[in-house]
Amino acid sequence: MDNFTVLVDYGSGNIRSVAKALEHAALEAGFAPPVVTSDPMRVAAARRIVLPGQGAFADCLSGLAAVDGLIDALCEAVLDRQVPFLGICVGMQLLADEGHEHGIHNGLGWIPGKVVPFPSDLPLEVKIPHMGWSQVEAQREHSVTKALDKQSVYFAHSYHFLATDPNHVLLSANHGLPLVSAVGRDNILGVQFHPEKSQSAGLGFVKAFQQWQP
Repeated sequence: MDNFTVLVDYGSGNIRSVAKALEHAALEAGFAPPVVTSDPMRVAAARRIVLPGQGAFADCLSGLAAVDGLIDALCEAVLDRQVPFLGICVGMQLLADEGHEHGIHNGLGWIPGKVVPFPSDLPLEVKIPHMGWSQVEAQREHSVTKALDKQSVYFAHSYHFLATDPNHVLLSANHGLPLVSAVGRDNILGVQFHPEKSQSAGLGFVKAFQQWQP
């Protein structure tokens, strides 16, 4: 199958809406529709990989680990073969070294950093979870995220990513404090927002990812 994208289904939720966004982008780009699977062999053979995530950091990581061979397949494809990878919401957070939700839990460690709660001393008008539309701003030039500069996208999260290296931060937003909204290095991308809920801006981003050649 040529140019197919694997959407990793490991019980994290929001699969259907992400799949529809990927299908739409694939159709426009003339690519094969996404393959929704948790099969490590298909993940290892993918030309592109999307890892969604919804809920708690530790639960999503446990969901990945519960599928025998899945994390190894992801590492083989992304780190060894360097296929284009996109993590969405908690799928982005799992890229960090550790998550601090209900204890401290190890992440994949692909983008150095940690995932922490919003500080407790934010102004009262700043609502947590951060849920709704926020404008993002480019922090570094990247072919996939550049069109999102000054665009509004949809967020839904209570924890945020602190990147160790600011060169890995592609987009930021503000919600009582500066928020990392997209990270990336080499063939790896992660976004805190939900492109599948971000209307035309999100669909344009997904299409750019489908066409990306790191």
